[in-house]
Amino acid sequence: SCLCGSAPCLLCGCCPSTKNSTISRLLFTFFLFLGTLVSIIMIIPGVEKELHKLPGFCEGSSSVLEVQPHLDCSSFLGHKAVYRMGFAMAAFFCLFAVLMVCVRSSKDPRAALQNGFWFFKFLVLVGITVGAFYIPDGAFTTVWFYFGVVGSFLFILIQLVLLIDFAHSWSQRWLCNAGESNAKGWYAALCTVTFIFYAASIAAVALLYVYYTKPEGCTEGKAFISINLILCLIVSVVSILPKIQEAQPHSGLLQASLITLYTIYVTWSALANVPTQRCNPTLLVRNSTGPATATEPPTAWWDAPSIVGLLIFILCTLFIRANLCHSFSLLSFQSGSQDLKGLQESCRGTGDKDDRDFREGGVRRAYDNEQDGVSYSYTFFHLCLLLAALYIMMTLTNWYRPDESLQVLRSPWTAVWVKISSSWAGLLLYLWTLVAPLVLPDRDFS
Repeated sequence: SCLCGSAPCLLCGCCPSTKNSTISRLLFTFFLFLGTLVSIIMIIPGVEKELHKLPGFCEGSSSVLEVQPHLDCSSFLGHKAVYRMGFAMAAFFCLFAVLMVCVRSSKDPRAALQNGFWFFKFLVLVGITVGAFYIPDGAFTTVWFYFGVVGSFLFILIQLVLLIDFAHSWSQRWLCNAGESNAKGWYAALCTVTFIFYAASIAAVALLYVYYTKPEGCTEGKAFISINLILCLIVSVVSILPKIQEAQPHSGLLQASLITLYTIYVTWSALANVPTQRCNPTLLVRNSTGPATATEPPTAWWDAPSIVGLLIFILCTLFIRANLCHSFSLLSFQSGSQDLKGLQESCRGTGDKDDRDFREGGVRRAYDNEQDGVSYSYTFFHLCLLLAALYIMMTLTNWYRPDESLQVLRSPWTAVWVKISSSWAGLLLYLWTLVAPLVLPDRDFS
């Protein structure tokens, strides 16, 4: 029954009672993390060298593209494997996003597909993954690179929305605690964390100027750093303006400092993709005749921005699973406070009574809390995981793509502009959360 049944049968006797929807989101997130782990393993140099043993995986590029038969594609195998694993995960979540369109409650027969049949879902994911490794190169790598770029841009925006929501919730919680208990202690903690975030941002900006710019040239890098620094100063000042404070009392420098630090990180990540060796000391160009160019160490494939991006991805994916609806209600355009309250109540779920019933009965298992309505949008949840799969694919490959002849992996300007544009979009989103109560006074943004 565990192979075909719903999520409750996956809990052992020692597990506490929990909601069916919670278990389902955990398991789908586990599938995403499992695919991420496989991708990481495949790009490890030792494993990458063994991938040429897969039938046709290395020779296929020569026969399809009609390049030199003696082409050594071994240095591209990890890159190709991550692209195909990313394609498999994206296809898997896209399939469920389509299947779950307009599911309103667990009474819909399709809800059983969302909350059950986990063994067969795993087989579907494995089947798609195996099939993805038989996709011939041709135009696949180039086309899928741009799919990854668009998806990653959208996921960075989702990360920014989640970060904005987290920052507002964090500040509100600490300010409420200050009003209920030791005010001096909480305000001291608030000031300390804000100072650390701003200090880290200032230090990071200084390092970016030192390592990613030169006195002559590197104009793009200087412009990107300076523009984002000015924009961060603007949103910081706006966050403490009297009118903003009056309309939104919990707004303050803690949120602005966290957004500033993330913006500087995105700027760093963008500069790490600048395809000019003189302006980018972390640039790595791989070619088909060796693991790296003569001027670069062969082991420097993962750079620091990618590692930090991977950690942020993990945290944001967990936050998507736990707090998805509330985060996007922050930027809701629904009119009237009742609408917003209804949206937030539906996101919190309707299983409180069921929870009491199961606890009183002493039964420890998951229960169906979605008979009257789903506690989250199934389709939107899968779309977020789809974008997360594309983001992790681009992160693990450093946003590099092969050239037209499939002989060199390069970092294109496309990656730079996508990341910089996403940082600007994130600052605009945060600025909107500050001024929205003034622009739309009839709507509830609490």
